[in-house]
Amino acid sequence: MIALPHKAKQYLLAAAKVLAIAITFGYIFFKLESNTTLSFKEFTATIFSKGNIAIYSLLFFGFLATANWFFEILKWQTLVSTFEKINFKTALKQSLASLTISLATPNRIGEYGAKALFFESKNRKKTLLLNFFSSAAQMLVTSFFGLFGLLYLLRNFNIDFSVSTLCYFGIGVILLFAIAYYFKEKELLLKGFSIAKMIQFFKKIPFQLKFKTVLFSVFRYIIFSSMFYGLLLFFSANIAFSEAIPLIFAMYFLVSILPTLFIFDVVIRGGVAVWVFSFAGVPELVVLSTVLAMWLFNFVLPSLVGSFFVLTYQPITR
Repeated sequence: MIALPHKAKQYLLAAAKVLAIAITFGYIFFKLESNTTLSFKEFTATIFSKGNIAIYSLLFFGFLATANWFFEILKWQTLVSTFEKINFKTALKQSLASLTISLATPNRIGEYGAKALFFESKNRKKTLLLNFFSSAAQMLVTSFFGLFGLLYLLRNFNIDFSVSTLCYFGIGVILLFAIAYYFKEKELLLKGFSIAKMIQFFKKIPFQLKFKTVLFSVFRYIIFSSMFYGLLLFFSANIAFSEAIPLIFAMYFLVSILPTLFIFDVVIRGGVAVWVFSFAGVPELVVLSTVLAMWLFNFVLPSLVGSFFVLTYQPITR
Protein backbone atom coordinates (compact mmCIF):
# COMPACT_ATOMS: atom_id res chain seq x y z
CA MET A 1 0.00 0.00 0.00
CA ILE A 2 1.33 3.42 -0.99
CA ALA A 3 1.56 5.82 1.94
CA LEU A 4 0.30 9.32 1.20
CA PRO A 5 2.43 12.30 2.22
CA HIS A 6 1.24 14.19 5.30
CA LYS A 7 0.37 17.24 3.20
CA ALA A 8 -1.76 15.16 0.84
CA LYS A 9 -3.64 13.65 3.80
CA GLN A 10 -4.37 17.13 5.10
CA TYR A 11 -5.77 18.20 1.72
CA LEU A 12 -7.91 15.07 1.48
CA LEU A 13 -9.25 15.60 5.00
CA ALA A 14 -10.09 19.24 4.25
CA ALA A 15 -11.85 18.20 1.03
CA ALA A 16 -13.82 15.52 2.88
CA LYS A 17 -14.93 18.06 5.50
CA VAL A 18 -16.09 20.56 2.88
CA LEU A 19 -17.87 17.81 0.92
CA ALA A 20 -19.69 16.55 4.03
CA ILE A 21 -20.89 20.05 4.93
CA ALA A 22 -21.88 20.76 1.32
CA ILE A 23 -23.97 17.57 1.23
CA THR A 24 -25.67 18.46 4.52
CA PHE A 25 -26.47 22.04 3.49
CA GLY A 26 -27.57 20.82 0.06
CA TYR A 27 -29.91 18.36 1.76
CA ILE A 28 -31.39 21.11 3.95
CA PHE A 29 -31.87 23.41 0.95
CA PHE A 30 -33.46 20.59 -1.08
CA LYS A 31 -35.89 19.75 1.73
CA LEU A 32 -36.96 23.36 2.09
CA GLU A 33 -37.34 23.96 -1.63
CA SER A 34 -38.96 20.64 -2.58
CA ASN A 35 -41.74 20.88 0.00
CA THR A 36 -44.79 21.26 -2.24
CA THR A 37 -47.35 21.21 0.58
CA LEU A 38 -45.78 24.11 2.50
CA SER A 39 -43.36 26.55 0.89
CA PHE A 40 -40.66 28.07 3.06
CA LYS A 41 -41.84 31.53 1.99
CA GLU A 42 -45.35 30.76 3.22
CA PHE A 43 -43.91 29.33 6.45
CA THR A 44 -41.86 32.44 7.25
CA ALA A 45 -44.77 34.73 6.29
CA THR A 46 -46.96 32.95 8.84
CA ILE A 47 -44.34 33.53 11.55
CA PHE A 48 -43.84 37.22 10.76
CA SER A 49 -47.60 37.75 10.72
CA LYS A 50 -47.58 37.10 14.48
CA GLY A 51 -45.88 40.45 15.09
CA ASN A 52 -43.69 41.10 18.16
CA ILE A 53 -44.88 37.96 19.93
CA ALA A 54 -43.08 35.93 17.25
CA ILE A 55 -39.68 37.12 18.51
CA TYR A 56 -40.33 36.11 22.12
CA SER A 57 -41.91 32.84 21.02
CA LEU A 58 -38.98 31.92 18.78
CA LEU A 59 -36.54 32.68 21.59
CA PHE A 60 -38.56 30.44 23.92
CA PHE A 61 -38.64 27.59 21.38
CA GLY A 62 -34.92 28.08 20.83
CA PHE A 63 -34.43 27.67 24.58
CA LEU A 64 -36.44 24.41 24.55
CA ALA A 65 -34.40 23.09 21.61
CA THR A 66 -31.21 23.96 23.50
CA ALA A 67 -32.52 22.13 26.59
CA ASN A 68 -33.34 19.14 24.40
CA TRP A 69 -29.78 18.98 23.09
CA PHE A 70 -28.36 19.68 26.55
CA PHE A 71 -29.80 16.39 27.83
CA GLU A 72 -28.78 14.54 24.66
CA ILE A 73 -25.18 15.70 25.09
CA LEU A 74 -25.29 14.92 28.81
CA LYS A 75 -26.55 11.45 27.97
CA TRP A 76 -23.66 10.89 25.55
CA GLN A 77 -21.11 12.17 28.09
CA THR A 78 -22.55 9.77 30.67
CA LEU A 79 -22.33 6.72 28.40
CA VAL A 80 -18.81 7.45 27.17
CA SER A 81 -17.66 7.60 30.80
CA THR A 82 -17.80 3.77 30.80
CA PHE A 83 -14.39 3.76 29.09
CA GLU A 84 -13.21 7.38 28.84
CA LYS A 85 -13.86 10.55 30.82
CA ILE A 86 -14.78 13.51 28.60
CA ASN A 87 -16.04 16.95 29.58
CA PHE A 88 -19.33 18.47 28.46
CA LYS A 89 -17.66 20.65 25.80
CA THR A 90 -16.06 17.60 24.17
CA ALA A 91 -19.35 15.71 24.24
CA LEU A 92 -21.03 18.74 22.66
CA LYS A 93 -18.50 18.82 19.82
CA GLN A 94 -18.90 15.10 19.16
CA SER A 95 -22.70 15.21 19.26
CA LEU A 96 -23.23 18.26 17.03
CA ALA A 97 -20.50 17.35 14.53
CA SER A 98 -22.02 13.87 14.22
CA LEU A 99 -25.45 15.42 13.70
CA THR A 100 -24.09 17.54 10.84
CA ILE A 101 -22.54 14.50 9.16
CA SER A 102 -25.58 12.29 9.66
CA LEU A 103 -28.38 14.70 8.78
CA ALA A 104 -28.47 13.68 5.11
CA THR A 105 -28.22 9.93 5.81
CA PRO A 106 -31.25 7.61 6.11
CA ASN A 107 -32.48 7.60 9.71
CA ARG A 108 -29.27 9.50 10.62
CA ILE A 109 -27.33 6.23 10.45
CA GLY A 110 -24.16 8.22 9.72
CA GLU A 111 -24.08 9.38 13.34
CA TYR A 112 -22.71 6.00 14.44
CA GLY A 113 -19.61 6.18 12.27
CA ALA A 114 -19.10 9.90 12.82
CA LYS A 115 -18.97 9.62 16.62
CA ALA A 116 -16.62 6.65 16.43
CA LEU A 117 -14.05 8.77 14.57
CA PHE A 118 -13.55 10.90 17.68
CA PHE A 119 -12.06 7.95 19.59
CA GLU A 120 -9.09 5.64 19.34
CA SER A 121 -9.55 2.62 17.09
CA LYS A 122 -9.59 0.23 20.07
CA ASN A 123 -12.67 2.01 21.46
CA ARG A 124 -14.65 2.49 18.26
CA LYS A 125 -16.73 -0.67 18.60
CA LYS A 126 -17.66 0.38 22.12
CA THR A 127 -18.63 3.80 20.78
CA LEU A 128 -20.94 2.25 18.18
CA LEU A 129 -22.60 0.04 20.78
CA LEU A 130 -23.02 2.89 23.27
CA ASN A 131 -24.58 5.05 20.56
CA PHE A 132 -26.95 2.19 19.79
CA PHE A 133 -27.79 1.88 23.50
CA SER A 134 -28.50 5.62 23.66
CA SER A 135 -30.89 5.35 20.71
CA ALA A 136 -32.50 2.25 22.21
CA ALA A 137 -33.12 4.07 25.50
CA GLN A 138 -34.81 6.92 23.63
CA MET A 139 -36.87 4.41 21.66
CA LEU A 140 -37.90 2.68 24.89
CA VAL A 141 -39.23 5.95 26.29
CA THR A 142 -40.95 6.80 23.00
CA SER A 143 -42.60 3.36 22.89
CA PHE A 144 -43.73 3.53 26.52
CA PHE A 145 -45.53 6.85 26.10
CA GLY A 146 -46.45 6.11 22.50
CA LEU A 147 -48.46 3.01 23.39
CA PHE A 148 -50.64 5.10 25.70
CA GLY A 149 -51.05 7.57 22.87
CA LEU A 150 -52.07 4.82 20.46
CA LEU A 151 -54.61 3.46 22.93
CA TYR A 152 -56.08 6.94 23.24
CA LEU A 153 -56.19 7.26 19.46
CA LEU A 154 -57.90 3.90 18.97
CA ARG A 155 -60.33 4.39 21.83
CA ASN A 156 -61.48 7.92 21.05
CA PHE A 157 -61.50 8.02 17.26
CA ASN A 158 -63.06 5.83 14.59
CA ILE A 159 -60.07 4.17 12.93
CA ASP A 160 -60.78 1.28 10.61
CA PHE A 161 -58.33 -1.60 10.33
CA SER A 162 -58.93 -4.27 7.74
CA VAL A 163 -58.30 -7.93 8.54
CA SER A 164 -55.53 -8.05 5.93
CA THR A 165 -53.75 -5.08 7.57
CA LEU A 166 -53.79 -6.78 10.97
CA CYS A 167 -52.54 -10.04 9.39
CA TYR A 168 -49.64 -8.26 7.67
CA PHE A 169 -48.74 -6.56 10.94
CA GLY A 170 -48.81 -9.88 12.82
CA ILE A 171 -46.68 -11.59 10.18
CA GLY A 172 -44.19 -8.72 10.33
CA VAL A 173 -43.84 -9.00 14.12
CA ILE A 174 -43.35 -12.79 13.89
CA LEU A 175 -40.69 -12.38 11.20
CA LEU A 176 -38.81 -9.82 13.28
CA PHE A 177 -38.68 -12.18 16.27
CA ALA A 178 -37.69 -15.09 14.01
CA ILE A 179 -34.84 -13.10 12.44
CA ALA A 180 -33.64 -11.91 15.86
CA TYR A 181 -33.64 -15.50 17.16
CA TYR A 182 -31.78 -16.81 14.09
CA PHE A 183 -29.07 -14.17 14.32
CA LYS A 184 -28.75 -14.35 18.09
CA GLU A 185 -25.35 -16.01 17.85
CA LYS A 186 -24.44 -14.64 14.42
CA GLU A 187 -22.07 -11.74 13.97
CA LEU A 188 -24.04 -8.68 12.95
CA LEU A 189 -23.19 -5.06 12.23
CA LEU A 190 -19.79 -5.27 13.88
CA LYS A 191 -17.11 -7.90 13.37
CA GLY A 192 -16.94 -10.05 16.47
CA PHE A 193 -20.24 -8.86 17.93
CA SER A 194 -23.32 -11.06 17.82
CA ILE A 195 -26.64 -10.01 19.30
CA ALA A 196 -25.84 -12.20 22.31
CA LYS A 197 -22.47 -10.45 22.77
CA MET A 198 -24.11 -7.05 22.40
CA ILE A 199 -26.57 -7.96 25.17
CA GLN A 200 -23.66 -9.01 27.38
CA PHE A 201 -21.96 -5.68 26.66
CA PHE A 202 -25.09 -3.77 27.66
CA LYS A 203 -25.39 -5.82 30.87
CA LYS A 204 -21.91 -4.66 31.89
CA ILE A 205 -22.96 -1.01 31.79
CA PRO A 206 -23.42 0.06 35.45
CA PHE A 207 -27.05 0.35 36.53
CA GLN A 208 -26.53 3.96 37.60
CA LEU A 209 -25.46 4.92 34.07
CA LYS A 210 -28.37 3.01 32.56
CA PHE A 211 -30.76 4.82 34.88
CA LYS A 212 -29.28 8.22 33.98
CA THR A 213 -29.49 7.40 30.27
CA VAL A 214 -33.18 6.53 30.51
CA LEU A 215 -33.85 9.53 32.77
CA PHE A 216 -32.20 11.94 30.31
CA SER A 217 -34.23 10.30 27.53
CA VAL A 218 -37.42 10.99 29.51
CA PHE A 219 -36.40 14.63 30.01
CA ARG A 220 -35.78 14.98 26.26
CA TYR A 221 -39.12 13.38 25.46
CA ILE A 222 -41.00 15.73 27.78
CA ILE A 223 -39.19 18.75 26.33
CA PHE A 224 -39.77 18.05 22.63
CA SER A 225 -43.35 16.89 23.22
CA SER A 226 -44.08 20.14 25.08
CA MET A 227 -42.31 22.07 22.34
CA PHE A 228 -44.50 20.43 19.70
CA TYR A 229 -47.64 21.43 21.58
CA GLY A 230 -46.34 24.97 22.06
CA LEU A 231 -45.69 25.29 18.32
CA LEU A 232 -49.19 24.01 17.55
CA LEU A 233 -50.60 26.83 19.68
CA PHE A 234 -48.18 29.32 18.10
CA PHE A 235 -49.52 28.43 14.66
CA SER A 236 -53.09 28.92 15.96
CA ALA A 237 -54.20 25.33 16.52
CA ASN A 238 -57.41 25.06 18.53
CA ILE A 239 -56.69 21.97 20.60
CA ALA A 240 -56.67 21.30 24.34
CA PHE A 241 -53.55 20.08 26.12
CA SER A 242 -55.33 16.92 27.32
CA GLU A 243 -56.17 16.00 23.72
CA ALA A 244 -52.94 17.10 22.06
CA ILE A 245 -50.46 15.30 24.32
CA PRO A 246 -51.66 11.70 23.69
CA LEU A 247 -51.81 12.46 19.95
CA ILE A 248 -48.23 13.76 20.10
CA PHE A 249 -47.20 10.57 21.91
CA ALA A 250 -48.88 8.44 19.23
CA MET A 251 -47.34 10.48 16.42
CA TYR A 252 -43.78 10.16 17.75
CA PHE A 253 -44.21 6.43 18.21
CA LEU A 254 -45.47 5.93 14.65
CA VAL A 255 -42.70 8.12 13.25
CA SER A 256 -40.04 6.23 15.22
CA ILE A 257 -40.95 2.84 13.73
CA LEU A 258 -41.25 4.05 10.12
CA PRO A 259 -37.47 4.25 9.46
CA THR A 260 -37.31 0.44 9.64
CA LEU A 261 -39.53 0.37 6.57
CA PHE A 262 -38.81 3.58 4.67
CA ILE A 263 -36.06 6.14 4.10
CA PHE A 264 -36.79 8.55 6.89
CA ASP A 265 -37.25 12.27 6.20
CA VAL A 266 -39.29 15.30 7.17
CA VAL A 267 -41.95 14.49 4.55
CA ILE A 268 -42.85 11.23 6.29
CA ARG A 269 -42.92 13.02 9.66
CA GLY A 270 -45.31 15.57 8.20
CA GLY A 271 -47.55 12.92 6.66
CA VAL A 272 -47.90 10.99 9.91
CA ALA A 273 -48.51 14.17 11.93
CA VAL A 274 -51.17 15.40 9.51
CA TRP A 275 -52.95 12.02 9.66
CA VAL A 276 -52.88 11.83 13.47
CA PHE A 277 -54.01 15.40 14.09
CA SER A 278 -56.68 15.24 11.41
CA PHE A 279 -58.76 13.27 13.94
CA ALA A 280 -58.70 16.33 16.22
CA GLY A 281 -59.58 18.69 13.37
CA VAL A 282 -56.23 20.51 13.34
CA PRO A 283 -55.65 22.12 9.90
CA GLU A 284 -52.99 20.54 7.71
CA LEU A 285 -51.10 23.82 7.28
CA VAL A 286 -50.79 24.23 11.06
CA VAL A 287 -49.45 20.69 11.52
CA LEU A 288 -46.97 20.97 8.65
CA SER A 289 -45.73 24.33 9.96
CA THR A 290 -45.21 22.77 13.39
CA VAL A 291 -43.31 19.79 11.98
CA LEU A 292 -41.10 22.06 9.87
CA ALA A 293 -40.39 24.33 12.85
CA MET A 294 -39.45 21.30 14.99
CA TRP A 295 -37.06 20.12 12.28
CA LEU A 296 -35.44 23.55 11.95
CA PHE A 297 -35.03 24.09 15.70
CA ASN A 298 -33.86 20.59 16.66
CA PHE A 299 -31.88 19.50 13.61
CA VAL A 300 -31.03 22.28 11.16
CA LEU A 301 -29.87 24.98 13.59
CA PRO A 302 -27.77 22.55 15.71
CA SER A 303 -26.23 21.18 12.49
CA LEU A 304 -25.13 24.72 11.57
CA VAL A 305 -23.24 24.87 14.88
CA GLY A 306 -21.96 21.35 14.28
CA SER A 307 -20.51 22.35 10.89
CA PHE A 308 -17.91 24.43 12.74
CA PHE A 309 -16.84 21.37 14.74
CA VAL A 310 -16.65 19.35 11.52
CA LEU A 311 -14.28 21.91 10.01
CA THR A 312 -12.08 21.94 13.12
CA TYR A 313 -12.08 18.14 13.51
CA GLN A 314 -8.68 16.45 13.77
CA PRO A 315 -8.54 12.67 13.28
CA ILE A 316 -7.43 10.30 16.04
CA THR A 317 -4.51 8.31 14.65
CA ARG A 318 -4.06 5.82 17.49
